[in-house]
Amino acid sequence: MSVAKPLPHDSARQHVTGAARYIDDMPTPANCLHLAFGLSDTAHGEITAMDLDAVRAAPGVVAVLTAADLPFANDVAPAAHDEPLLADGTVHYVGQPIFAVAATSHLAARKAARLGRVEIAARPALLSVEDALAADSRFEDGPRIYAKGDSGAALSRAAHRLTGRIEMGGQEHFYLEGQAALAIPGEGGDMVVQSSSQHPTEIQHKVAEALGLPMAAVRCEVRRMGGGFGGKESQGNALAVAAAVVAAVTGRPCKMRYDRDDDMIITGKRHDFRIDYDVGFDDDGAIDGLDFTQYARCGWAQDLSLPVADRAMLHADNAYHLRDVTITSHRLKTNTQSATAFRGFGGPQGMLGIERVMDHIAHHLGIDALRVRRANYYADVPVEGAGPGGQPPGPPGGISGKMKPGDSALAGEMPIRGDGDAASRGADVEMTAPVAGRAAPGDQTTPYHMPVTDFILGRMTERLVDEADYHARRAAVAEWNAANDVRKKGIAFTPVKFGISFTLTHLNQAGALVHVYQDGSVHLNHGGTEMGQGLYQKVAQVAADRFGIALYQVKITATDTGKVPNTSATAASSGADLNGMAVKVACDTIRDRIAGFLAELHQCSAASVVFEDGFVQVGAERLPFAKAVQLAYQGRVSLSATGFYKTPDIEWDRIRGRGRPFYYFAHGAAVAEVVIDTRTGENRILRVDILHDAGRSLNPAIDLGQIEGGFVQGAGWLTTEELVWDDHGRLRTHAPATYKIPAASDRPEIFNVALWDGANAAPTIYRSKAVGEPPFMLGIAPFLALSDAVAACGPHYPALDAPATAERVLAAVRRARG
Repeated sequence: MSVAKPLPHDSARQHVTGAARYIDDMPTPANCLHLAFGLSDTAHGEITAMDLDAVRAAPGVVAVLTAADLPFANDVAPAAHDEPLLADGTVHYVGQPIFAVAATSHLAARKAARLGRVEIAARPALLSVEDALAADSRFEDGPRIYAKGDSGAALSRAAHRLTGRIEMGGQEHFYLEGQAALAIPGEGGDMVVQSSSQHPTEIQHKVAEALGLPMAAVRCEVRRMGGGFGGKESQGNALAVAAAVVAAVTGRPCKMRYDRDDDMIITGKRHDFRIDYDVGFDDDGAIDGLDFTQYARCGWAQDLSLPVADRAMLHADNAYHLRDVTITSHRLKTNTQSATAFRGFGGPQGMLGIERVMDHIAHHLGIDALRVRRANYYADVPVEGAGPGGQPPGPPGGISGKMKPGDSALAGEMPIRGDGDAASRGADVEMTAPVAGRAAPGDQTTPYHMPVTDFILGRMTERLVDEADYHARRAAVAEWNAANDVRKKGIAFTPVKFGISFTLTHLNQAGALVHVYQDGSVHLNHGGTEMGQGLYQKVAQVAADRFGIALYQVKITATDTGKVPNTSATAASSGADLNGMAVKVACDTIRDRIAGFLAELHQCSAASVVFEDGFVQVGAERLPFAKAVQLAYQGRVSLSATGFYKTPDIEWDRIRGRGRPFYYFAHGAAVAEVVIDTRTGENRILRVDILHDAGRSLNPAIDLGQIEGGFVQGAGWLTTEELVWDDHGRLRTHAPATYKIPAASDRPEIFNVALWDGANAAPTIYRSKAVGEPPFMLGIAPFLALSDAVAACGPHYPALDAPATAERVLAAVRRARG
């Protein structure tokens, strides 16, 4: 079998040798122009005059465009049509594009763009949550509210009650490859766009709109991105549209890329949040009632802020059964960069809110926060026919990998990995009795009234706590802290329950195109995009498995709107779920056609034809796959097929806050240990142990890499990555010199990562689970471990905010000491 094997990334060799092509590596067409934007230096105001004569006269400049020069729509917004490509009279943030310059080189365009003289009559700017609230500046008429039960009554009768607040900053995507696009005009007004984008169809749509063309006249192609993390879901629209418009006007190819400073100043970030809470609970820490108020700073345009804020509400419960809860969300409009999609898409912010509540409760009661978390867990749901650990068993010793016509990708097709290493154990390990949680399996729903039917964190917690030696280490941390005044240690356990699906239901669909050629080679195309996460490799493994051939026989080709139309963004962790299933459908269609033809030729049943190990077994004859394909071609059998998949059983009413927005939940858990210097606030992550639920992994090596990377990125968000704006709305942390992403030295000294080996309860592709976003939230563990270390400094709750920079840790130490 090709699936479940820890195969290297399909572009690994190209990555390490520098041969992998990104947009800026592609051979530049003859007469290509290069673009740059002239940017606003004012956070809010009206353009009163513009003198661009010096720009037009600058060396190498061929064209200069303002909003008045655009031929059709002046909009690059993903949904709300509120984001002009070039400012149309009003500027809304420092860094907003006002005019575009096309020159004969990238450097010439950048230099010329700085020569523009734009006079702006400044108006008061709203820069903070407090500013926006005072001005009632928001993207919906009022706050969105989701509720279950009666939180007010539950709070009034609770034995204990706490109120608090946590503030968390935004985050720069810091993809290694910056935003870039190349537009090549064709005959008849057609346009081909190469874009570093997670959403080729959106690029196609916005370019067509800007050129006054039907979408069929525009083709977008994406071979790979050098990272995306959500920052290339909508932020690449401006570059692609600008390049295409200038290409159409001049008849010459046009290329645009942002330098790192421009990229950070122009593009949106993760939404920063403030969350206020009021919680009532009993002596064991079990929550009786909870009221959350979430404030999201969304920036100047709507972008994807509404679904981001929705998802923050949807993950306000994380792993905990809340019977009486109210969640209120304010989506605030400010004069800052338009906040946008970022790995987790609001989920991390909502999850951090409830994890702070658990931490605060534990401190108030003077008990281990792990005990509080367990007291509030949803109940584990046993899986029908489960083996030890409660997970569906695989067949003894795995399976042969035989694929017959009509086979489906369900549990039982995949072997349990048994190579003995820590990353492959799970379902075959005997557990201690799982914690019951707060409800019977049939009596638990989320705050948005979705039944939780696949919860497994009780069992996962038992295993991780045991393997990480949590209790002994917690005792050792207490002993260390008692003996040390200057340095303090902290340890924390945090769980993750993350919903998988787009909350906009119609996006949960995917298409694929598969060709089998006469020599037995396979051409594979689907709607997902590759940004380093290994999606192409996973889907190619599915294709190879369906035909029973070696992976090298499958050719992975660039995502192309001319091959697979109407693609959804590669986002919401759904890339492998959606596109893997679509490719399976296409491959099975072709495979079954070949099987039917050969069965008729050999006078046997099609169901008896087996594809395995590069051969096709037909009755007593064993044909090489290429020979079988050749025979089918000669028999005039179609060897090309499209595949389509839509996620079943989901429906969501975001206004009422009711429904089933997610197909299933992915789970994970982390234990982190840290040390702080109480004199300076400096800190280190000493050890991290992670157990993550990827279902029956399509590729364990790639999934482990995603888990490690996601954790480090999540830890960076909450510890070192600080975005700072000054009083004039200027982003001051706009370069690697001033914005600190985690470096190799920030990696935990001890870093243990293992996969929970159990099939997805939902019938996904080979019963795997999404692994793109869920591990990001594991980064909450070191943040709360820092809070634990600070709490050892004095009797007061430290109320640590994020990111927990050295300055914030030092301030929290002083609060703890009172």
